[in-house]
Parts: sequence; structure tokens; C-alpha cells
Amino acid sequence: MRVKRQRYKARAFRKRRELRCVADRTSQIGRGDVLLFCTARNEDVRLPYFLKYYRNLGVNHFLFVDNDSTDGSLDYLSQQEDVSIWHTTASYKRSRFGMDWINHLLWRYGNNHWTLVVDPDEFFVYPFCDTRPINALTDWLDASGVRSFSAMLLDMYPKGPIGDVPYKRGDNPFETALWFDSGNYTLRRNHAYHELWIQGGPRARAFFADHPEKAPALNKIPLVKWSRRNVYLSSTHALLPRGLNHVYEQWGGEKPSGALLHAKFLSTFNDKAREELKRRQHYAASMEYRAYVRKGPDSTDLWCRWSERYINWRQLEILGLMSKGNWA
Repeated sequence: MRVKRQRYKARAFRKRRELRCVADRTSQIGRGDVLLFCTARNEDVRLPYFLKYYRNLGVNHFLFVDNDSTDGSLDYLSQQEDVSIWHTTASYKRSRFGMDWINHLLWRYGNNHWTLVVDPDEFFVYPFCDTRPINALTDWLDASGVRSFSAMLLDMYPKGPIGDVPYKRGDNPFETALWFDSGNYTLRRNHAYHELWIQGGPRARAFFADHPEKAPALNKIPLVKWSRRNVYLSSTHALLPRGLNHVYEQWGGEKPSGALLHAKFLSTFNDKAREELKRRQHYAASMEYRAYVRKGPDSTDLWCRWSERYINWRQLEILGLMSKGNWA
């Protein structure tokens, strides 16, 4: 595992040459700041609400990699005073789906910081997030000697066909995509890296009903007290050293955890799915996007009679989808 970790770190170091700095404001980063890292492509319609949401949580600085956007994302982000941004025209697939770029930025800027790694359609929810800023959580994690914090990816969707309600730039996506599956999840332990592998939810039942084992993974470890020893392996599903993947209690009780509200299924989804299928830059020759397009994403209705309407984090804890553990 030590050899593998060094190999991934070396890959990230080589891939730094693919990044061109557009706006470097990292000199503003202060000791104890919570940093957010993100790779994005053509997400201008999402970015205003995304930045607003995480600023309200208490994120201090954003570090973006723009993968050759053509919709004005790069210009918009470069104008934000709390954003540093790098641009690349290189292959997303050959950078291990962006993780080589992110691993390099984490190595260079994330050391000794709590770092949050998310996609532009992922919104972090943690215990007491409605009343406590994110540094209240990270301070408690520091005091408890915890260095990583998990969050299950929770697919959110509207009631009715996905394309029925137009999503406008800057809108709160959860005003329309406010439903989720409260059950229909499977868990198994990966003995190689010790993480819990979670699958299921609306994507499994709607797009992968015949082969649920091929449905996207929902386990994530987005919040980490970063060290230059660390490296992400596959998206934010697992890290090395393997101890960072022990985000669940093995001997009874519960460790604290959160959720990532996944705002993928908006009216923009149809165009996005077709674009990404054409680019073929995603995992397994874009198998996930082939499933979406084959189903007809614009007319797909993910809602069913077992769908649950989202209220708040306390609801997710009652349903067993996240936990405050012993944080009071």
C-alpha cells in the first residue's frame, strides 16, 4: 500500500504540468481555514448557488480546476475573490477522472487544513449544519482525534419528469429536486482498502434495474484533515493510508457522518448526459451516461410512492442515512 500511495502521488506531481493557473489567491489562505477543492466543466448554471451554499457553511477558500469549459465558468470563477482557479485542456479520463489534479492541489495547498472535496452538484450536510458552521464540526473532529468524515451521496430528484421544471442559474436546486429514496441501499466492506461500498437509490432502480451491481457508488469521504502523506484513490470513495477509510464503527455504536445532497437530476440533466456520453471521459467508457441516455433522461420520472420529501439533516439521521455520533 505504501508503494501504491507513492505511485499515485508521483502521478499527481507529473500531472501538475497540465494545469495553467488563471487566478491564484492562495496567499489569502489563513491557518485553520477550511478549503474546498473541485473539478468542474460547463457548470456555470450551478456555480452561483454552489458558492453561496458553501460560503454560508463557512468554507474560507475555493480551489477549482476548470476542465476546458466553454460556457463562461472560467471567467465567472476567476472574478470571485475567494476562488483560486486552474485551467486544463487535458483528458479528464487520463487524469483518473480529475483526481490527479486534485491530489496535486491538495498536496500543495491542503496540508494541515480540513479539506472538502466535492463535485459542483454535491451539497454537504452534516449534523447541526443548520445552526453550526463547518469549523464547529472540524474543531470537534480535531478534539476527538478524528481525521476523516464520511458522507453518503443522496440522489435528489423532482416529482414528475426530470425535464419538466426549468432550472435557472442561481436557483436553489432543492426547491424542485427535494425527493430522495429513504431505503433501497446495499452495503459491503471492501477488504482491500477497508471502506464501506454503498449502492442503490433511484439510479439503481431506474437506470440499473437489470444490473444493480453496476450502479454508481454512493460512499464518499469528502472531508479530511489533509496531510502530504494522503492521497485519494478513486474519486472520494477511498484514500490511502487506509486508516482514513475507517469512517464507520466496527464494534458497536455509531461514528458521526453526513450526507451529500446530489443535485444531478435537474432540467439541465438531459443536455449534460448527452454531452458527457459524446466525450467518453467517464469511468468504464461512460457506462453510467450510456444508461442515462438509453432511458431518456429528460422524460424519466424517478419519483415513486416510497419517495421521501427532504426536510433537514435530523430527518436523515432518523432514517439512518447519517449520524451525529457522540457530538452533542
